[in-house]
Amino acid sequence: MIEILTKWKWHLIILVVATIVLSGIFSGPSFIKPRYKSSAVLYPSNIREYSDESLTEQMLQIMQSTDIRDSLIQEFNLIEHYKIDTTKKYWRSNLYWNYSRNVKINKTQYEAVLIEVFDFDPYQARDMVNAIINIYNHKIASLHNEKFNEVVAMYERYLVRKSHELDSLKALLRDLGVNYNLLDYSFQTQQVVKGYLGTTDNGGGRINSNEVQRIRKNMEEKGGDLIMLQELIRQEAANYAVIKRDYDRAYMDHDRRFTYSNIISAPQVPDKKATPVRWIIVLVSTLSVLLLSILVIGIIENTRLKKENV
Repeated sequence: MIEILTKWKWHLIILVVATIVLSGIFSGPSFIKPRYKSSAVLYPSNIREYSDESLTEQMLQIMQSTDIRDSLIQEFNLIEHYKIDTTKKYWRSNLYWNYSRNVKINKTQYEAVLIEVFDFDPYQARDMVNAIINIYNHKIASLHNEKFNEVVAMYERYLVRKSHELDSLKALLRDLGVNYNLLDYSFQTQQVVKGYLGTTDNGGGRINSNEVQRIRKNMEEKGGDLIMLQELIRQEAANYAVIKRDYDRAYMDHDRRFTYSNIISAPQVPDKKATPVRWIIVLVSTLSVLLLSILVIGIIENTRLKKENV
């Protein structure tokens, strides 16, 4: 093998040098347009778990959704930016392939979400990362508002119904007070007993026996209703207060203006290209040509030796 390589050394040297030069030229910006990478690292916040997924996995699913992808395509006019020919049959698949090639959203080992965007324009790479975060926040806010709207509407209907029930009970209680002079069962019972027994607290004042008898009769007929109405009103008022508190909390959730991500590493405008890495292209090309050349030389030498033996 050493003899063969020594025999063909000038050929190999010329091939290697030519490969280095050509691969260096063809990997330059004149042939391969450089792409820049901007990235961001963030954690989810102010969201709730919907299933067995972690909050990070939930964030990842939403950021990888078709809604965010299509919003980004429309906002940055990626069809034109990626030079997609919409007259072709599979232009949409080509568009999505270019998007997946340039936009990567993954989970890190520390349960954070990493957004990486590659683009020919370093400023657009940065802007697209920020747009993904903004669209994500807007989408989560829309989902929460939709759900909290339903909760707020439910509590509002319940409070209206409870308010009508309380008004009805108060009307019945007011009727007992106006038509039967029944206001406080405990206090009026004491006064009726004193009047019935002929005892007063004012030192022997005159007792209106007819009024005592009338109130006693009213309490016998409507006293149970008075007690029941007072207890119902107390219970309904307590229930109303609990629901009103829950309604206020739900309305606060509905009206809040939160962001749903904590940005640990904000996107920056890159000043150095991410691809292509020219030294890797030159190295791989040189090794490939060298190995292929050795294989071809081996075949040539093997063929030559067979002919000499014949």
